Amino acid sequence: MEDSPIPSPSSFAVPSDETLVSRVQAGESDAFGALIERYEGKLLRYGRKFVSDQEDIRDLVQDAFIRAYQNIQSFDTSLRFSPWMYRIAHNVFVNRLKQQKRFPLTYIDFDLFVSHPVYEDPTEREREQEEMRVLIEQFLQELSPKYREVLVLNYLENMAYKDIADVLSVPIGTVGIRLRRAKEALKARYIKHHERYGNT
Repeated sequence: MEDSPIPSPSSFAVPSDETLVSRVQAGESDAFGALIERYEGKLLRYGRKFVSDQEDIRDLVQDAFIRAYQNIQSFDTSLRFSPWMYRIAHNVFVNRLKQQKRFPLTYIDFDLFVSHPVYEDPTEREREQEEMRVLIEQFLQELSPKYREVLVLNYLENMAYKDIADVLSVPIGTVGIRLRRAKEALKARYIKHHERYGNT
């Protein structure tokens, strides 16, 4: 009796996102469930950087999946699915932020934006950080949405320029320019404030 052939590694290959999308486009709606399993956790984590309320995050992610499913036939499977899905979720989150008229800054490392004295006293350090948080949140609201978006995506989501470009549907060079100008604007506002009130 001959031994059964050993399955090749390709027999166990996990289908790509784009393969799953092709199946959905062909009428295999269950394949979209696999995409939800892959991206639900990622989008929930992403959403926490925009929206604080846990129930709101889940509702918004659900809305993003519904929009993706409704528009799945328009997706070009020769492209990467991930930026497309993130772009839909991003638009949903940003629309909510526009309603709230604010961007949360809970996750920002303010040392990336401005330098400040190093205090040996932890209490003084905490006071300084809290003051800085309030100031930068105020300054961030003064920036145009196109600058706020790149700061949120780059510093909160740690996205590379290419991914930010895909999400925002702009050239990579535009991302770099907006990010540089946004940081310069924040630093200028902080320095101006410090010079005005720092010695009072």
